[in-house]
Amino acid sequence: MALPFEILLGIYLGIITGIIPAVIAGVLGFVFKYFTGVTIPGLGVVVLALAIAGINGGLMALNDPTIRSSENATAIVTAILVVLMLALYAHAQGDKLGASVPRRVSFRKLRDRTLNTDVIELVGGRNEVKITVIGEIGDLEGYPPLSAADRAAIRDGEWRFPADLPVEELETRFADRLRSKLDLAAVSVELNANAEAVVSAAPPTGTISKRVPAGKRAVSISALVPTGLARGEQVRIVAEDVTVEGVLIAAKTGAKSKEDQPTSDPKPVVTDGGSEEVQAAPAAAVTTGGEGRVTVAVTPKEAKRLLGVDHGKVVVLSRGTHHEIELTTLLKRAGVRFKRVTVDAVGPLAGHTIGAVDVREVYDVAILAVKHKRWEVAPQGSQLLSAGDELYVIGAPDAIKTFTEAAA
Repeated sequence: MALPFEILLGIYLGIITGIIPAVIAGVLGFVFKYFTGVTIPGLGVVVLALAIAGINGGLMALNDPTIRSSENATAIVTAILVVLMLALYAHAQGDKLGASVPRRVSFRKLRDRTLNTDVIELVGGRNEVKITVIGEIGDLEGYPPLSAADRAAIRDGEWRFPADLPVEELETRFADRLRSKLDLAAVSVELNANAEAVVSAAPPTGTISKRVPAGKRAVSISALVPTGLARGEQVRIVAEDVTVEGVLIAAKTGAKSKEDQPTSDPKPVVTDGGSEEVQAAPAAAVTTGGEGRVTVAVTPKEAKRLLGVDHGKVVVLSRGTHHEIELTTLLKRAGVRFKRVTVDAVGPLAGHTIGAVDVREVYDVAILAVKHKRWEVAPQGSQLLSAGDELYVIGAPDAIKTFTEAAA
């Protein structure tokens, strides 16, 4: 048989026979490199490939008299060489792949995908995405069914978030928003790249008991409820010959139609009489005013007195704002600030009187008080300033900054 034909036959046999050894060598090269960082020696790959190919095992096949003296010796040797080259090449590629693949590939990283660009909107100079709830709102196993009002609030609410967050982070933020806004016990969210969410949720559990302070009791009573009443208000319940004071923990008013309800995001406020949508302010839900029902936290003794009352009225109590707080608030609104400043020994103030330094004209600030040995309020111009004295000054922010730098 002609030599060229023998070589071609050997190449053909080598390719057919060497596919499986090459695949195994490539996989082993990748696995070893990826998990251990170790490269399999080429000799080991050669021996393994020949053993798998079934050529008498190992390199000793090349010295086998049966092969060297056979009529097809050229084809067999060529096939063996092809198997070796395929195995070595596959091993090199597997080893290279094992070195390039990141060691810590996790499902979390695989989920760090972002949204499709066609669902991103430019709002107020920044990219936002509006999440749309699709399908039915599911219930979570182990919890009571969600109310129709809560399902409608989840489905019809407008939920917007920054668009540069990965999908997993958006799922977490959306679940947190639903829990805090609707006071839900648990929420599960699955979001796709088109900003469509499948939501399952559990209704609020123990919403009243969580708000009752230790040592208090919650009592509900029908009453005339003021407009704008919110949880946490200090109220007085006046009914017949009973007058008690407590903290409001829930309320509902008697609006009968959607026209009577506010148009901002509604939030259910749960009392012992059920739930009803009331206006949601940025900080807390507030009442719309009129006949309704309130739940207040009072002492056990006062709770017994309220249990026999059918109807009363609610009086909101002042929390007693201090005059100094009112003054500070007014000054801040006018752009005026306070600061406590210590006089430094090397500054221009130490060793001089307030009048000599001419604080008001030079620095445009007023010194309200000075502590030398004791505090002196509204000091005179003859007041001497010494190192270590503490001053309370008032003025515009820039003037305060300049004076502080001078004193220090």
